[in-house]
Amino acid sequence: MSGRRQSRFATAVLLLLKLRAVLVLAILLVTFSILAPSFLTANNLSILAKHVSINAILAVGMTFVMLAGGIDLSVGSVAGLAGMVAGGLLTIGIGGHVAGVGVAVCVALLVSCVVGLLNGLLVTQLAVAPFIATLGTLYIARGAALLLSQGKTFPNLAGTAARGSTGFSALGQSFVFGVPLPVWLMIAIAAVATVAATRTPFGRHVYAVGGNDRAARLAGIRVERVKLLTYCFSSVCAGLVGLIIASQLESAHPATGESFELNAIAAVVLGGTSLMGGRGSIGGSLIGAFVIGVLADGLVMIGVSEFWQIVIKGVVIVLAVTVDQLQTKLQSRMTPAIARVAA
Repeated sequence: MSGRRQSRFATAVLLLLKLRAVLVLAILLVTFSILAPSFLTANNLSILAKHVSINAILAVGMTFVMLAGGIDLSVGSVAGLAGMVAGGLLTIGIGGHVAGVGVAVCVALLVSCVVGLLNGLLVTQLAVAPFIATLGTLYIARGAALLLSQGKTFPNLAGTAARGSTGFSALGQSFVFGVPLPVWLMIAIAAVATVAATRTPFGRHVYAVGGNDRAARLAGIRVERVKLLTYCFSSVCAGLVGLIIASQLESAHPATGESFELNAIAAVVLGGTSLMGGRGSIGGSLIGAFVIGVLADGLVMIGVSEFWQIVIKGVVIVLAVTVDQLQTKLQSRMTPAIARVAA
């Protein structure tokens, strides 16, 4: 009987740990709605949705990398680089010829993918630790973004009809059925990523590689290719975020995306993805992104200092990692006991 009670208690604790992001999100919504009556107004929710969509798109890409046992610190710099590439093509062009919006967006995403490819090659072919490899590309991408304009901003990205460069602002500012376009992009990317992670061989391979790299290789999985694709996908997601931000501001700045990697990692870990790989979900990362977005906007609305916001965000990351480690240890200790009782 005591064994059954122990198993029920362990199951309840594990369930609470797995649902931690949902519980934290509910607490934050209730708290900020009380402290800031205008928090749940339609206008503020629309702004919040835009902010959350940026964190969520980054988190979706980061989830695949972390599921495969890696980490990507370069996403913030890639976002800045993508915005600068698009801004340069729309304002300066190549050889005096200004590129169209479609070309600028495609080239910016291609450049982002190249950075992801570089990350993947460093990790898989040169055996560089993911933390070091992506830290290096973080500086490379940020430096490249600064070099494109010598540290200056590319303004007036709304474009002019005479030059055929209009339409870029629609990416971040337009609405479809009353919902901001970035939110629809977030939903589409999350849906595709969820199907890929749960319904395709690639998704199963990602989990297998993150769970046990050596066992996956012995099972015939092309581990290097799987890791390479996860880094490319993460960088493309980051590039899209950079384009959305440049579109919303109608200008591209080389400092765009600073510390975005921290938001993405925090969202993914809050959502239940293990830092060791092999465990997590896209849905959990989306909830984690909502937690980060609600926390940031709520703190602004109740007048918390920007400096304290940074401190609080750091505390959230530490707590998220601590809870993740607790969940891992509890699962490893309690699962055998539960299995024996159930048997």
